[in-house]
Amino acid sequence: MQRMSKPEHDAQFTCTVKVQHLDEQSDPQKGLYAYAYTVTIVNTGAATAQLVARQWLITNGHGQTEEVRGLAVVGHQPVLKPGEQFEYTSWVRLETPMGTMRGIFHCMTEDAHAFEAPIPEFMLAPPQALH
Repeated sequence: MQRMSKPEHDAQFTCTVKVQHLDEQSDPQKGLYAYAYTVTIVNTGAATAQLVARQWLITNGHGQTEEVRGLAVVGHQPVLKPGEQFEYTSWVRLETPMGTMRGIFHCMTEDAHAFEAPIPEFMLAPPQALH
């Protein structure tokens, strides 16, 4: 009896993030600091795949972490062919001037192979705090 080997799945999404402090949405007197973040997701693998869900870990300057999970990103579950990209902007509000975010996108290939795309940790800080 010949064993069928499982086909290799070359599925990979690469994620990068740009952050912008939102002065007009922040109120330091009330302990509110707002940031926009733009995520670019590129299918750097060889398989067409879909972003299905997200999981974020948001840590404020006191080390308190909040987990956010959900389906889709800004209402979309993009299907990306190899080489294609999807970009979206969202926002977050912290109770401290600085913090970090990191996350995972849960993805699926066309033939139902699940994989994760990590979003490397990035800083949330007003421009003056980084100088």
